[in-house]
Amino acid sequence: MNNFPWLTVLWVLPMVGAGVVLAVPARRRHLAKSIALGVAIAVLVLAGGLAIGFDAGGAQYQFVESHSWIPAFGTGYTLGLDGIALVLVLLTAVLVPLLLLAGWNDGQDAPDYTQRRVAHTYVALILMVEAMVLVSFTALDILLFYVFFEAMLIPMYFLIGGFGGARRSYAAVKFLLYNLFGGLIMLAAVIGLYVVTADGGTGTFDFREVVAAASAGELGADPAVLNALFLGFMFAFAVKAPLWPFHSWLPDAAVEATPASAVLMMAVVDKVGTFAMLRYCLQLFPEASATFAPLIATLAVIGILYGAVLAIGQTDMMRLIAYTSISHFGFIILGIFAMTSQGQAGSTLYMVNHGISTAALFLIAGFLISRRGTRLIDAYGGVQKVAPVLAGTFLVAGLATLSLPGLAPFVSEFLVLVGTYPRYQVAAVFAAGALVLSAVYVLWLYQRVMTGPITEDNEKVRDLVPRELAVVAPLIALLIILGVYPKPALDVITPAVGQILTTIDRQDPAPTVPTDPRSGSVAEQAPDGGTHP
Repeated sequence: MNNFPWLTVLWVLPMVGAGVVLAVPARRRHLAKSIALGVAIAVLVLAGGLAIGFDAGGAQYQFVESHSWIPAFGTGYTLGLDGIALVLVLLTAVLVPLLLLAGWNDGQDAPDYTQRRVAHTYVALILMVEAMVLVSFTALDILLFYVFFEAMLIPMYFLIGGFGGARRSYAAVKFLLYNLFGGLIMLAAVIGLYVVTADGGTGTFDFREVVAAASAGELGADPAVLNALFLGFMFAFAVKAPLWPFHSWLPDAAVEATPASAVLMMAVVDKVGTFAMLRYCLQLFPEASATFAPLIATLAVIGILYGAVLAIGQTDMMRLIAYTSISHFGFIILGIFAMTSQGQAGSTLYMVNHGISTAALFLIAGFLISRRGTRLIDAYGGVQKVAPVLAGTFLVAGLATLSLPGLAPFVSEFLVLVGTYPRYQVAAVFAAGALVLSAVYVLWLYQRVMTGPITEDNEKVRDLVPRELAVVAPLIALLIILGVYPKPALDVITPAVGQILTTIDRQDPAPTVPTDPRSGSVAEQAPDGGTHP
């Protein structure tokens, strides 16, 4: 199985599917959408096959493909899958068909919808984004990763700017400018890294070779240079993630895009940024990562609190959910730079769980807004009386967002906090305090929108239809399954995290035991529940 180019097929399939969709006659929009959905399901099946064939206890990178690309620059077409990339590939493969279903009628208010390839373009762009994200998760060549890291901005720009709200053009340009600027800074760092690897020989972009040299201390560059290169990579990933204070493009893009496009951006595309922090920042620049970890952890905690506080004050339902994502990304980044096995395993699982919970909450809110025609929270009230299934699923998704025990995000958030505390106690305490704020914005949102008497113009709100249930039901099921039994995901993630920590030569801090203040000796647990020296 490892000799077949499965990873190439994985990303080429949606890219070819996008081309086929665009070739379908303009009037056959249902056929175009059906082909796109079929292609996305085929990608899901293939990703499932890769998960079955993946050996969690085997080599760090599996299904590896390596071919010459530009030998003069020391770069190749090299793909490989580790446990962290695998769970994110599965997240992408699961969400894309659901997003195609959720956005089945997106764009139908465009002029000449039935005569032009509006629907064709929309679903083709989603497949293109999927293909580029899959390459980014599996690339083992730094230049190859960079090319697709930047290329995915193009279809995402057109998804935001071509479809959605009245200010979609503004939001799309803002999204593009922020991310392009981050990408240009990263390009300078990529070139600088190549120069460093070329010192005394031929340069290379092979990720594994550079990591081996960095781990052995053989890069031969001044620490200040490596720090600068780390910041170049980190800046691009912090914009993509987004990390406070590089986040301001996200609320506008999320609100003005269609709900399906917004979920694709927040739940899939933005995960490339946090994934790249784990793979590239930490492993290429282990010492620089340790140097800047306290600063990044501080920014992450600020983002956690900032996103939660601003979510509480929002009057726009979609903007509120967008700010919750800024808070959640803070948790993910905090766990990554805690540099502990629990913190990084929790962050990786959080990437998956955030993708699922945000998709559920954002899409259900989108279904409600499409019925009512407004995003303003004050325009709603009593929805649970006329649409009980919609209200019930919205509540479950909201409770998952606040990390209620028994639902998927709780496990990952708990691991992040437990893994952070040994390194950064104050940061962990402040991050834990944000859980109270999350309860405020989620429960207050549900109370204002779903409970109380039925307000004017809400009495005709329809409940979820079968197509919408087909989107929501799998997401709710995954939130419950991963909340009750996260072991299969963690069994894949934990060995990969352990290999990263070994590569960067970091170990979990030894647990500390309180001492008896009277004698300074270690306090032991007494049979009666007290302590004695």
